[in-house]
Amino acid sequence: MTTMLGLQLTGRRVLVVGGGPVAARRVQSLLADAAQVVVVAPQLCEVLLDLHRWGLIEWRVREVEESDLDGAWLVHTATGDRSTDAAVLAWATERQTFCVDAGSGADGSARTPATTQQGDVLVGVVSTGTADPRRTIAVRDAFASQLREGRVDLRHRRAHPGRVVLVGGGPGDVGLLTLAGRRALAEADVVVTDRLGPVAVLDELAPGVEIIDVGKTPGHHPVPQHEIGRILVEQAQRGRVVVRLKGGDPFVYGRGGEEVLACREADVPVEVIPGVSSAFAAPAAAGIPLTHRGTVGAVHVMNGHDGWSSAALTGLRDGSCTVVVLMGVSALATLATQALDAGADPATPVALVEEGTLPGQRVTRARLDDVVDVAAAAGVRAPAVIVLGAVAAAGLLEPEGDAAHTAASSDESVPGAVTMAT
Repeated sequence: MTTMLGLQLTGRRVLVVGGGPVAARRVQSLLADAAQVVVVAPQLCEVLLDLHRWGLIEWRVREVEESDLDGAWLVHTATGDRSTDAAVLAWATERQTFCVDAGSGADGSARTPATTQQGDVLVGVVSTGTADPRRTIAVRDAFASQLREGRVDLRHRRAHPGRVVLVGGGPGDVGLLTLAGRRALAEADVVVTDRLGPVAVLDELAPGVEIIDVGKTPGHHPVPQHEIGRILVEQAQRGRVVVRLKGGDPFVYGRGGEEVLACREADVPVEVIPGVSSAFAAPAAAGIPLTHRGTVGAVHVMNGHDGWSSAALTGLRDGSCTVVVLMGVSALATLATQALDAGADPATPVALVEEGTLPGQRVTRARLDDVVDVAAAAGVRAPAVIVLGAVAAAGLLEPEGDAAHTAASSDESVPGAVTMAT
């Protein structure tokens, strides 16, 4: 039978016998655990030589002797010579010192587990019978995948300092939430969430995780920003891990900077996990490349509520950049009129992507001078991302013959426009 223990090796002597690559891997792992490592071998591989030059290990330049085990809390033997490894194991057994035999896992009095770590949780896998490294690694990898994807409840069960994590949830599709974001959710005691973003992931939270909805809808902000900041700080000061789940990226029109400032002013630890912004994800999901060789090589992202900047208008007018507008549906008429008055080409292609990456995704295309009427006829509603510029043209990524057919089909349905669900 095998009993798994967690060993505290910080500052304690560990003897490693052998100077090859296997021994080097063991030594690097031991150094990460802050062990005092002594290596006994006539020669060392390059990795171990470097560690010795840097003063990280002690090297005894000879064959191993029984006295080398003096003072060792743990022994690893990895010489590749069965008689030498067997002798080291016998000496360790006589001294009642655990020994890992890298050449034969079944013979040693200890085994090195296959490990994976997430935060302050270390998971190890060993075989209780005959050593089976492939199976052990396969099981370890399965656990690692669950941890990376945040599918294990990692909340602390004891008091700990509170903190806030701003998580960029992406444009809506749960599959576009990053692994780092999922891991943060697995550690959360409370989640402060918006209306947008991957709200479906809330159904996967562990029982007992508190959910606070501060979501906004167009023209309706039931929880003002200063109150959201107060909630984050208050929850963290109660010793809770607080995840602020936001749509897109926290620092792209997500007011994440204001929430970071609120936490720092209250001396609450805060970190930011980036997310996939809908400014880039929604067009990509709709098959619209924001840059395309030979067409355009720059992107300008703007907030529709703030109106046009001179840089955005210049880029749109001379075709030097693609313009992406977030939160622009309600301001579409004003934006289109101002762009035309500023000299933008009336035939500039425009695409409106509703519910990007979600099952209800729909793309509506029109010329700049027709887009207001076409959007109204199609019933375009927020949330939607607006793309203006040559890349928004229908058929851009189709072969020439297919592109002509796509354009012709568009003209037959609504003059100058095409609406399609994807």
